[in-house]
Amino acid sequence: MERVVGTVVRGLRCPIINQGDNIEEIVVNSVLKASEVEGFQINDKDIVTVTESVIARAQGNYATIDHIAKDVRSKFGEETVGVIFPILSRNRFAICLHGIAKGAKKIVLMLSYPADEVGNHLVALDMLDEKSVNPWTDVLTEKQFRDLFGYQKHPFTGIDYIDYYKSIVEEYGMECEVIFSNQPETILDYTKNVLSCDIHSRFRTKKILKANGAERVYSLDDILTESINGSGYNEAYGLLGSNKSAENNVKLFPRNCQPIVDNIQQMLKERTGKNIEVMVYGDGAFKDPVGKIWELADPVVSPAYTSGLEGTPNEVKLKYLADNNFADLRGKELEEAINNYINNKAEDLVGSMETQGTTPRKLTDLIGSLSDLTSGSGDKGTPIIYIQGYFDNYTK
Repeated sequence: MERVVGTVVRGLRCPIINQGDNIEEIVVNSVLKASEVEGFQINDKDIVTVTESVIARAQGNYATIDHIAKDVRSKFGEETVGVIFPILSRNRFAICLHGIAKGAKKIVLMLSYPADEVGNHLVALDMLDEKSVNPWTDVLTEKQFRDLFGYQKHPFTGIDYIDYYKSIVEEYGMECEVIFSNQPETILDYTKNVLSCDIHSRFRTKKILKANGAERVYSLDDILTESINGSGYNEAYGLLGSNKSAENNVKLFPRNCQPIVDNIQQMLKERTGKNIEVMVYGDGAFKDPVGKIWELADPVVSPAYTSGLEGTPNEVKLKYLADNNFADLRGKELEEAINNYINNKAEDLVGSMETQGTTPRKLTDLIGSLSDLTSGSGDKGTPIIYIQGYFDNYTK
């Protein structure tokens, strides 16, 4: 019978994961149970993805604001700390700011504008044009910002993040000066000791700061890189990828994930005889067209994956072949010509016109985005995603 379905994606339910649980066994059992109950066959080159959150929970990779405070204090001592370029997020950064403020003597908070690096806006771009403000050169004080733009609330959360972040710092008995700039070196007019809180631009930011005379420069991936009084930690990413788990606690990005995906792959091989790819995923990498938010607040989409997920797609555009290469063909002849072209395509199609528009992003970024959209961030209860047919093409 002719095959009429391509890629199929399923969100799989599993038990609530707690610290100390055997995550590999839970994932494998969940996949096998879903296959049995739902009646789908497990095949070679299927993909199992697991959200980073449940792995971190199983690892017990948590820390408190006191742990964060102690690490910040050990790095900056009694110096004024410039906290620069944080993203605007209650879940991602506000809880970290509690710990930073608790560990610092004084904070100068420098926000990027009109938006943070993942697209949360403090002010609309059109308003900058109306007020003749150049965000790449103009440095604003809090008063100047308010005089120009007033009080702006985030369209999704309804929060004025300037007041919100300032109130967190002031909760710990210190005055918080807020400035607005997109130039890292601006903060050096206020202090030579800087905690850079950006995610994907952090290496450039630190390089600029050091080149312009900063004395102590750290970023969030330098905080909690080792256990503080028994806390969780992440040696590669520190606080990056963390989010709020309770009023005084953060869940950190999971650590040492490669053995986990390798073990799951091996266990599935032993119990099904099939070669299945496995990866851990966090935030997807896509942009919301309404809120303008780029979803990726984690340092990477996938911290670990099996070797079959390395690389990028090597695909051709069917409509280009049909409209250009084989424009004179129809019906069965066109189908056979396209099948033959696909079956004989080169192993590296980079630069070929037949590939235009095929989105040659990393496989793990594409699959991670697919998984994140499937599992959602709320109460769907499907932290395991099972993907079939992803590597198939028109000829299969």
